[in-house]
Amino acid sequence: MFESFRAGAAFSDRQRKPRRVRPMSVLLALAVEALLVLVVLSIGSAISGPEGSEKGLVSIRFRAAPEQKQAQTTEEEQQPRKETIQRPAEQASRTPEREEPTPVQPQPRPQPPAPALIPLSPSQMTASDISRAPSPPSAPARSRMGPVDTRPGPADSARVSGSGPNGEPLYAAAWYREPYPDELNGYLSTATGPGWGLIACRTAPDYRVEDCVRVDEYPNGSNIARAVLAAAWQFRVRPPRVGGQYRVGEWVRIRIDYQMRQR
Repeated sequence: MFESFRAGAAFSDRQRKPRRVRPMSVLLALAVEALLVLVVLSIGSAISGPEGSEKGLVSIRFRAAPEQKQAQTTEEEQQPRKETIQRPAEQASRTPEREEPTPVQPQPRPQPPAPALIPLSPSQMTASDISRAPSPPSAPARSRMGPVDTRPGPADSARVSGSGPNGEPLYAAAWYREPYPDELNGYLSTATGPGWGLIACRTAPDYRVEDCVRVDEYPNGSNIARAVLAAAWQFRVRPPRVGGQYRVGEWVRIRIDYQMRQR
């Protein structure tokens, strides 16, 4: 009984002690919490510092990291871009350039070799001169068969009466071209007609005449022969034919009839 009483007394004492201890434990817990709060506040104020420095630190913390990230991202983005940019260049450098085919140039034709020169002595050169070689004999004339050609050839010029200044024979003139009226009108305008004038001239090359002299005129004193002499430089006359050949330098007689009305 006694022991049970003790046990019950001890149990009752234990129950009473905690009730006394609770206010103390609560106070201790509050004190510990207050200390922790003070420690945390002191640590935060020490780290953050004054307001001005807090703004600077905040701006540094929040800007530095994104710039590094952006730099890393830009570097990472630029690396593939560089690779993509370099790849076409590498491909272009690797691709071999097509060589343009060179145009085929025609080869010049080979020139024939120059003929070989054979040295010759002066005597050999004179002996080989073709100009001194004798001409081949002419072929014999073919014999003509048939009747003789009896056709008359061009007749010689007819002789006329009179003579040149020094006794040269005179032949009848044959016109190569008769004078035009305008070649005579200017000269015959000083003469009295109608009538005629007679002159003698020596034939010259190109069917011309020269050294003309007066022979006769009709009527006398009409000055027709004088007008004909002045216009004779324009006359074109064939040279006389003598012995089947035309003889330039022979003398001919020229007559001009003036049929204009009498003044």
